[in-house]
Amino acid sequence: MKCVILAGGSGERLWPISRDLHPKSLLKLYNGKTLIQNVFELALNLATEKNILTITNIRQLDDTTRQLKELSSKPNIIAEPMSKNTAPAVASSITYLQGQKDEIVVILPVDFGVKEVDKFSQAINSAKELAKSGYIVSLAVKPTYVEEGFGYIKAGEAIKKGYKVDKFIEKPSFQDAEKFVNEDGYFWNTGIYISKMSVLLDAYKNFASCINETFTKDMFDENNKIKFEYYDNLPELSIDYALMEKAKNIVFVELETQWNDYGSWQAIYNSSEKDSKGNVISGNVVTDKVKNSFIYSSKELVAVSSIENKIVVETEDAVLVCDKSKASEINSLVKQLKKDKDETTVCRKTVFRPWGFYTCLNGGEGWLSKIITVSPGHKLSLQSHNYRSEHWVVLEGTATVILEDEVHELEKRQSIDIPLQAKHSLQNHTSEPLKILEVQKGEYISEDDIIRYEDMYGRVK
Repeated sequence: MKCVILAGGSGERLWPISRDLHPKSLLKLYNGKTLIQNVFELALNLATEKNILTITNIRQLDDTTRQLKELSSKPNIIAEPMSKNTAPAVASSITYLQGQKDEIVVILPVDFGVKEVDKFSQAINSAKELAKSGYIVSLAVKPTYVEEGFGYIKAGEAIKKGYKVDKFIEKPSFQDAEKFVNEDGYFWNTGIYISKMSVLLDAYKNFASCINETFTKDMFDENNKIKFEYYDNLPELSIDYALMEKAKNIVFVELETQWNDYGSWQAIYNSSEKDSKGNVISGNVVTDKVKNSFIYSSKELVAVSSIENKIVVETEDAVLVCDKSKASEINSLVKQLKKDKDETTVCRKTVFRPWGFYTCLNGGEGWLSKIITVSPGHKLSLQSHNYRSEHWVVLEGTATVILEDEVHELEKRQSIDIPLQAKHSLQNHTSEPLKILEVQKGEYISEDDIIRYEDMYGRVK
């Protein structure tokens, strides 16, 4: 059996925590691990490491690889050149895995968790038996609260250990969702699918030939990255809309354990422990007369008074406030921000890297300042820049600086200039964190102005 983990989305409904370059899959939203790590560990209960394939976006490839290498010595990852939703992602994954067409594949989204792993495995095994008979099988759970942002399944007649799907209902109105919770026969669709690869391929041929009719093994380069020309003109389609709502051989198996969705703020609120007033509070927060709300602060003091059923999320560069019942509609707000080319949709001021992290402080035309923190025993790649020079000041710790062919040891309050196009590296050979102030100056300030020559994290292209 194979497992495919879909980790290429941007997580717009979790903005402003989730951004294009550091989306929800890379965030620690529960259990002390990131979403991608939790789902990978769940997949290990179903398949061996070599039989787990993760598909992610090219912009998230380095971070995804780094996180999975904490769990696997050689994770199997392919990368999309751009996000086109789940239907192209699944088609790409099946194309990559071709050669075992009658093998069972489990499609796993990245934004969920289950309470009892053994019951999850039992449900997968029941679904596997149905899949062997030529069905595409969904896992579904009984709804426990009214949620407009989920897809629903209406059960048809019973079949073996599952049910035929009477119909899918995608993101119903509040009134319909309330009806589904209170009536028997309606279930949440988890987005987890189990099928023979050959059956899925047939479904693509019948209902979405525009997606995979040209997909071949040639679509992957030597680094398992999907070539741009294979994705450029593809439609953005979910696998639910492209296949599941049209195919006739769809059944589902009930997942009889607590299933948590981590795709929206309301879903996180619903799955989190509340205080006596029904609030979920995280970070530097003070409240008065607040009920049934989710309040999150990453750093600054957030003071909230006299509200109910609200979402309040603070990050270094953005604040979100919305009605809790409308939290699933945040993605329309984010789409407007992207249309306006707002940088808060791309990355946060604090960006994590394999060697540590940096926080942008301020910037203007031709300059940018940031604080760089290098973890003990780590170092930045040997690199150069074509369009900017840099000035470094050591704030804490001891810095080892490689500048062309010279090695400089800098202590607190000492500084050094990095000229345009000079090869350089910042390294921390001590047991304490290294913190420096960096000021970039040049005609073009961007993270893509980096030419790497040596890198301990394998990022030299």
